[in-house]
Amino acid sequence: MDESRIPDIIEIQQLAARYAVGMTRHDIPSVQAVFTLDGTYSAFGEIYTIDDFPILAEAAPRGMYNCGTPAITFESDTEASGMVTLCFIQQDNHDMRLGWYTDTYRRTDEGWRLATRKMTFLRRNGSQDSGRAHDPLRPPGSLTH
Repeated sequence: MDESRIPDIIEIQQLAARYAVGMTRHDIPSVQAVFTLDGTYSAFGEIYTIDDFPILAEAAPRGMYNCGTPAITFESDTEASGMVTLCFIQQDNHDMRLGWYTDTYRRTDEGWRLATRKMTFLRRNGSQDSGRAHDPLRPPGSLTH
């Protein structure tokens, strides 16, 4: 590991932690703050902007977001990518959802931020997918694939 990247790695790890704590506490402004202003979140066959997060989070079940340590690759001094494992535990019944985020990160004037985050779910049958697109309670994304 390039030791000069340790401050960048710690800062990106803190993004993952702030996202997980913000989602667990349903503190959507703090979740939005870990993204770039043009950042996107992809799941359920949709692409959501950061402005979509309040409506998207309201349609989602509440619970605990347990994110792992990001595995990060630096493309440059201002661009990086990574993957972060997720174990979501639903609050009202303790059902779990497992998967990972595929991220891109960008260094901004405010520090490292998530530019994109894409969810992949691990299913009990061994399959992997981006989620059930047919949920009538979930709002459509602002952007299309």
